[in-house]
Amino acid sequence: MTAPAENSYIEKVHASPTAALLDPTGAIGHAYGAKTTPDMYVIDPSGKLIYSGAIDDHPTDDPSDIPHSKNYVSAALAAAMSGQQVAVTYTRPYGCSVKYQGD
Repeated sequence: MTAPAENSYIEKVHASPTAALLDPTGAIGHAYGAKTTPDMYVIDPSGKLIYSGAIDDHPTDDPSDIPHSKNYVSAALAAAMSGQQVAVTYTRPYGCSVKYQGD
């Protein structure tokens, strides 16, 4: 997907990310060992990986599960931004396997 197409899609679905990272060659995905989508990463300002894994503790796509889920990414961000250690630094990601170019 091109950057303009991604921006159009984000607007269409009324999403509000602070950024979207496109990795058409898979260089970044390979660097972090991404194997599933989604596979979430929280990286501190120094470039240190402080969390990787699932977005939450409910491996489902049912929106009704969201209010009852522990969001690992939000917890990692909150801890890091308050100067605390991230309690859970890794969870097993769930989702579809990443299809890298040339694989």
